[in-house]
Order: sequence, then structure tokens, then C-alpha cells
Amino acid sequence: MTTSTQLALSDPAEWLGDWHPLAEQLGATDGLVALGSVSARLRLSPVRDLASLRGFLRQYQARMLVPVELPAIQLAQGHAARNELRELVAFDQRLAREPMLAEFAAASRRVGQSQLQKLRPLRDQRFVQRYLEAVEGGRACGWHTLVYGVTLEVYSLPLRQGLLGYAHQTTRGFIYSAARMLQLSERQCRGLFDSLCAGLPSTVARLLDESTLTL
Repeated sequence: MTTSTQLALSDPAEWLGDWHPLAEQLGATDGLVALGSVSARLRLSPVRDLASLRGFLRQYQARMLVPVELPAIQLAQGHAARNELRELVAFDQRLAREPMLAEFAAASRRVGQSQLQKLRPLRDQRFVQRYLEAVEGGRACGWHTLVYGVTLEVYSLPLRQGLLGYAHQTTRGFIYSAARMLQLSERQCRGLFDSLCAGLPSTVARLLDESTLTL
């Protein structure tokens, strides 16, 4: 008999999109351990049920997604658009000192570098090739958020769409990966996603407006 949880998790790759390292970890057998370590860093209660997962994700959005990850994507896209490799490498190095990223720094670099390697065949994209050289030479880490921002520019994807897509994709990835371990139904997953993402369009719009004012 097929359960609603199995239906929700029929194709987790569709939701994960292999962009967010923490969501990637949650898809593993020891996913709750990874989730618990990040919860501890955020000083939250362990994730054991739907309510605690909702609390974790609200804190993730408030303390990591909005203040750290989305601005990093935005800055990376801007540096790529202006061909500012030196500035991108300097920002890459600053992220290594960001406390909120410490818990999954290795995973972020692994995901980012893997995605960057997929851009290697684009020989005409000199900025990408130079960033790749900096990462391989140890001068940059290749954080997943920065590679995502560079990718938006390489493929001429709208920044607003890219930021909102990342926020939706990662939130959905967390929910559907944790659903297997917490035995959440499809209805619970969709309801949680809708409630968590309702305010994201206005949040992204505010980030873009604030960056315009600082130019």
C-alpha cells in the first residue's frame, strides 16, 4: 500500500536540486543528526515532530537564509555581472569566517565546487574559468551560494526569480527530506511549505530594494 509520505517523497531530487548542502545531508540516513547539530548551533530544541521542524525552518529562514545566503547569492551575481573576480574572491574568503556557516562549511564547499565543475565546459565564460582557477588554487572556497549567484549570471536568469527559486527550493528540500524520518503526510508537507514561503516574495523584493538604495 502506498502512503501519502511515499507519494511526497517519490522524487526527492526534484525538490532538492542538489543546491543546498544541509538539505542534501537531511536526505541521508543520519539526517536528523545533521539537523540536530544545526539546531544546536541555533540554540533550538531538537527536531522531533512537525511543530519543531516548523520552528527550525522559521529560524533557518530568519537567521541564515535571509541575512546570509540570499545576500551572498545577490553579491555573487553582481560581481559576475561586473566581471569583478577580485571582489568575489575576497567575499568568498570572508564567508569562511561566517559563524552561521561553520556547521556545514565542508558540505557547502563540496556542493559549490561540484556545481562549478559543471560550468567548466563553458570555455567562453572567462569569469567562470578564473573563479574555478581560484578555487582549485586554494584562493577561494567555492561556496554553494556564490556558485549559484554566478550561475544565475552565466545563464542570464533574473535575480529576483533566482533568489525566490533558491528560497523555495531549499525550504521544500528540508521539508520533504525530513518528512521521511518524521513520517509527515503530503498534506502536512504542503501546508508547512505554504505557510513558510508566504512572505518570501516580499522579503526578496525588500532585499533587492535595499541593494538598489546602496548603489
